[in-house]
Amino acid sequence: MKVNKDGNGYTFAFSIILVIVVGVILSSLSIGLKPLKKANVEVKKKMSILSALGVESTRKDGSDKYEKYIKDSYVISHNGVLQENLPEEKQAFSLDVQKQFRDKTIKVEDRLYPIFEAEKDGTTLFVLPVVGKGLWGPIWGFVALADDYETIVGTSFDHKGETPGLGAEIAQSFFEDRYIDEKIAINGSFTPISVVQNGSGFEDQKVDGITGGTITSKGVEKMVNETMEVYYKYFSKNK
Repeated sequence: MKVNKDGNGYTFAFSIILVIVVGVILSSLSIGLKPLKKANVEVKKKMSILSALGVESTRKDGSDKYEKYIKDSYVISHNGVLQENLPEEKQAFSLDVQKQFRDKTIKVEDRLYPIFEAEKDGTTLFVLPVVGKGLWGPIWGFVALADDYETIVGTSFDHKGETPGLGAEIAQSFFEDRYIDEKIAINGSFTPISVVQNGSGFEDQKVDGITGGTITSKGVEKMVNETMEVYYKYFSKNK
C-alpha cells in the first residue's frame, strides 16, 4: 500500500509521532538532570548560609566550606521549642522554608524554623533563615547572630523578581551590611529593627532602606523582625 505523504492524514500522524518522540526525549532529559538540579540548589543554599557568616565561597568549594564552618543544625517550633525526631524532609537543611511560607494550609503557629550553628575564628555563631514578601514576589535570606544571641554579625538576602536598581538592591552587600551590629533584643526583650527611608539609619535599631525600593525594604523589615522574634523565644530560654 502506497502512503500518500501529501495527505492530511499523513501530516497529522507524523505530527503526533513527532510530539511523542520530543516529549519522551525532554522527559528523559528532565529526569536525568534532576539530581544535578538538586545538587545546584543545595550548594547555592550552602553558599548563602556561608555568605551570612562573611565567608566567600563558590559552587566548587561551597560544600567543603559548609562542612568546615557549620558544626550543627536543628529545628525549633514557632513557640521556640526544640523539635526532635523529625522526618528527613523537616530536618534543618532539607526543610524548605520558602515552600512552607507559601503553603496557606500551614498555619503560622505550625511553621518550623531551622538553626545552623557555626564556628568561625573560635566563636560560635547562629545562622537563621528568613523568608517574606517583596513588591513583586518572594524575598528570603539568612541572618547570622553572635554568641550573645542578640547581635547581628551578617546577613544574606535574595529575591525572585524585584526591580533591578531598586528593590533588587537588597541582595547587594551595601544593604546587607547595614544590619551588622544591630540587635534583635535589648535588656532581655525582643526589639524590632526598623528599615527607614529618612536617612536616620545611623540610629540604634534602624537600618537605611533602599532609595526607590520602599515596599521591598519594608518587606525585609517585616520578614527579619517576625522571624527573629520566633528565634529569640528559643535563645532567651536556652542562653
